[in-house]
Amino acid sequence: MGGASRAPEASETDDSEETRPVVELFRIAPGALEPMRADRGALGTLPTAAYQYCEPVCLASAFGWYVFAPIDFHAMFDGTELLWTDDGGSEWSPLETEHLPGLPDVFDAIAPEDVRGFAPPFLTATSQPGVLQIWTGFMIRTRPGWSVLVRPPANLARSQHYEPYEGILETDRFFSPLFTNVRITTTDRPIAFSRGRPLVQVQPLERSTYEERSLKSFAVRELSELGPSEWDGYRKTVVARRRDEALRPGRYAAAARRRARTE
Repeated sequence: MGGASRAPEASETDDSEETRPVVELFRIAPGALEPMRADRGALGTLPTAAYQYCEPVCLASAFGWYVFAPIDFHAMFDGTELLWTDDGGSEWSPLETEHLPGLPDVFDAIAPEDVRGFAPPFLTATSQPGVLQIWTGFMIRTRPGWSVLVRPPANLARSQHYEPYEGILETDRFFSPLFTNVRITTTDRPIAFSRGRPLVQVQPLERSTYEERSLKSFAVRELSELGPSEWDGYRKTVVARRRDEALRPGRYAAAARRRARTE
């Protein structure tokens, strides 16, 4: 397009920021499964009692979105180097940096000329032994002032063969590939990564929640410092009301759900 573009007025910028989604995901890898809203029941794995009565567990389980690996693959760590295969183990290859099959051509066909040849890598062996970086096939950005916490799926059972790292991406400042790092903890064993199982859970965070000034706003009180409002709150807890025969299981959960419907 020719000519100089007009700088947006402040009001235009503010409006666009307010109406933008908090989190935007851009599918770069064709065929990558669409992320899904995280599930209160942790994909049906929570015990019935926890799902019915434990609202804190349900809220944590449902906070954010599940994002999946773009393809099925296996990885293996022999104690020195990483290997991988996407054909079920018929052929293993040493891993340094690998692209999704066919993605570089798809990417270059759409990308501007100056970024052709720079498709995001799918798998990368980091400088730390046994640590593997996995790209989800998506790019991510957030509304100004918002970041994302990329973490293992909440309350889902984890593999015993690798340990996921958690990380905060400041995706309002950096248009970033959505990736995660895992540390392989078992050697000489093929480890399956399935595109049908959530790889990570992405949770939005306002930057103010983890800024140092917020984390400095912290205090520890002693028992002797509990005042009337604290004691009144304690009287309403399950611990102090166990003898109350009218107390029904799930009282906290019911109150939290009623409050959510009115907010």
